[in-house]
Order: sequence, then structure tokens, then C-alpha cells
Amino acid sequence: MSDDEVDHELLDLLRKSLGLGPPDPSAPPETKVLQNAEFIYDNSIDVALDMRHTKVAAIDILKQMQEREYSTKAWSEHTLHPKAKDESTVNFIFTMDLLNFSFWSEKEEGDRFAVKYGEEEKRWTGYWSLVAALQRALDEDIPITTPGFWVDEEECSEEVLRKVFRSETEEEIPLFEERVRCLREAGQILEEEFDSSVVTLIEDAKNSAAGLVNLLAERFPCFRDEATFERKKVRLLKRAQIFVADLWAAFEGEGYGEFNDIDKITMFADYRVPQILHTLGCISYSPPLEKRIRNYGIIEPGHSWELQIRGCSIWAIELLRREILKLQPDAKVNAILLDFFLYDFAKEKEKNGEEAIPHHRTRSIWY
Repeated sequence: MSDDEVDHELLDLLRKSLGLGPPDPSAPPETKVLQNAEFIYDNSIDVALDMRHTKVAAIDILKQMQEREYSTKAWSEHTLHPKAKDESTVNFIFTMDLLNFSFWSEKEEGDRFAVKYGEEEKRWTGYWSLVAALQRALDEDIPITTPGFWVDEEECSEEVLRKVFRSETEEEIPLFEERVRCLREAGQILEEEFDSSVVTLIEDAKNSAAGLVNLLAERFPCFRDEATFERKKVRLLKRAQIFVADLWAAFEGEGYGEFNDIDKITMFADYRVPQILHTLGCISYSPPLEKRIRNYGIIEPGHSWELQIRGCSIWAIELLRREILKLQPDAKVNAILLDFFLYDFAKEKEKNGEEAIPHHRTRSIWY
């Protein structure tokens, strides 16, 4: 090779090292959520993480998870979650996570959207109100978890959907119209691209958790949880990731829940985990942001404050995971189990009346 000839192989290597050029089609899928969360953390001025408290929290969380023998089994042990290890559970989980957003209310506890369901007609609120509504609909022979049903606007009319999501109070389920749109849109995409089958969608990901998350984000606009932070596109992908995580937990890592890269899933950036992270001292807010949260002020979707809370929460859980593995390298823990545990832990503290900062208030279909 003469001095003035171009070494194309070296040029290709240089481009790849700089992240230039087309992606390598043989490379394993990456969601980029964790990398984007680290970018948000590195550029946050209103949300900070405290490593001293994170180290202390890691000790306590590891101890509690070991004492409770916390594992994927905890998912199916929840009363309302489906127990069958079959396609009906796959469809239930997809429907649940398609609609798994925005349950907070400005009303008092007794007046907020609620669903009565079960032998004792227990009153369910928050996320559990959605799960209860789906179970109630199935008991009433409404095929609410069947994708083909969603696109049939005669059978699956607005009147039928209002019956599915009817409340025991005057308040209807938040963002009802957006939930209807998500069902219609997802049903149509499944029909056109995946033979109306969620199982086909899962199979197309070839046992890759990151691949399935990317597939959901690419093909389904209502799963495309992305925003712009400091002029950079960032991916948070809460509901796409929690669908994969729920599959993994429900099927205990086997069958439809078998993924060869499950640890690429991060925590699911929403309301409750940032709240408990604040209680544990792992996360703190600037005075203006903390004032907004404590005064129950609305933070608009895509606002820098909202993205800092969500991105820093993802990174905080990653740091917690790393600290736990320093304490016990063989600990069976990942971001999914930490998220599930901390969500349950936050609900326990709330039930016991323990004081906590309010969760931030953003009305959005993303979480």
C-alpha cells in the first residue's frame, strides 16, 4: 500500500470507535437507556445523588431482600397478577403494561378513581386499580386482553371500555381517551405486523430483552418513551422495559420470559421509586424543584426537572446495584428486582403512615 492510499479497514475501525457510520448488524441489541440516564445524571443541576446514603441503603436493602427471600416469585404472589404460565398471561401482561400509566389523583383517597374487585370486594387504587379492572372485565366475559378485540370498534366500543374501567367513585380513570388510543393503535400494529399475536412479537426478539424493548419502541409509538435533554435525544422507555420485566418475572425466566440479556433492563422511571430513593437519602432536589414537589405543583412532560428526576432515578438504582454486588458479588440482584422491591417497600411505608416527600406530578402516558 502506498502512502497516499486509504486504509479502509483502519478507517472503519476508527468510525466504529467514534460511534460513526451505520450500526453493526451483528452486534447484540442495546436499549441505550442506561447510557442516556448517565448522561442526564452528569448534566443535572436540580437533582443530585448521595453516594454515602447509597452505600448505607445498599446494606439495608440487601439485608431485607435476603430476609424476605425476594425473587421473581414475588410477582406472581401479588393477589391480582395472573398465575397461569401460558399465552393468556402474556396477553394480560401486554395489555396491563400498554395501559400502565398515570394513576395519581388530586382528590382525597376516598374520592379518587378506584375499582372494587375480589371475593371481599376490596377497593383497589393506583396501579392495582388497572389490574383489578382487567381481571373484572375478564370475569364479565369481556375479552379486554385480546388484541383483535381492540380494533373492533363495534364490539370494543367506547361504551364497553367505559364499563371495563368504571370507577366506584365520581372520578374516572385518568387519561381515558389516551388509553383507548393506545389500545386501538397497538391492536392495529399487532394485526398488521405480528398476526395479532403478542407471542409472535416476543418471538421476533429472539430471547433478547433489549431486542424486545427496541422492537416495542420502534414499532409502537405509544411505547416510544423518548425526550430531548440538553439537546440530546434520551430514551427512558419505562413501559417497554416493564413489559419485558413482567414477562421475565411472571414466567420466572423460562418460556415466554426467557431472555439471554435480562440484566440490560434498567429500573422503570416513574413516581414511586424516586419517592423512596428520596426517603432513603439517595436522591435530593434543588430548593425550587423540592418546593414544586412538596406543593403538589405540576411538572410538564419533557420538562428538564422531570427528565432529571427520571434519569437520575435510573442511575441511582444502577449505583445501588453496584454497591450491593460489592457487598456480595454472588447476590442474585438486578435493576428489575430492585425496582420491584423498592416499589413494594414504598407502598408498605405509605400504608404504615410513614412521612415521605410527595411524588412528583406529571400527567403523561409514559408512566
